[in-house]
Amino acid sequence: MIDNYLYEKAVNIAETFDVASARDCVVVYSISFLPTKGNKDAAFAYIKNNPSSIMIDQTPCGKALNELFGNDADFDDEDKQKVAKVWAIASKRFIAQASGNITAFVKNADARSVFRSVELPAILKNDRIKTINGVDKNQFTFSD
Repeated sequence: MIDNYLYEKAVNIAETFDVASARDCVVVYSISFLPTKGNKDAAFAYIKNNPSSIMIDQTPCGKALNELFGNDADFDDEDKQKVAKVWAIASKRFIAQASGNITAFVKNADARSVFRSVELPAILKNDRIKTINGVDKNQFTFSD
């Protein structure tokens, strides 16, 4: 169970820990509400083959949140919502500092996902981000 102390600690991490990345190195994926983890698997395979790339999980912020929450399989729905809110804070900051091209594994991303509800709007607002998967960010589709 995520009590108020743990939640406040997690929010502090999401709001303050380092989420920096180099130009053209940010990788995102979406698996929320999808029947498989194919996008996540593809993202991790890409990172393995492109070691200069980075996902939020690899930043000091993401590492601290993963350590704090561990495996959320035992969380109830209320706790899962808290975890999602914390990751949304961190993801928004991660995208806000990104630049260049974003590599996205978001095929069939659900409208409720962090990618569609938080990251994509942040990408579209960030003038330093030009493309998603090499396509003009304003022309990107979820089947790409």
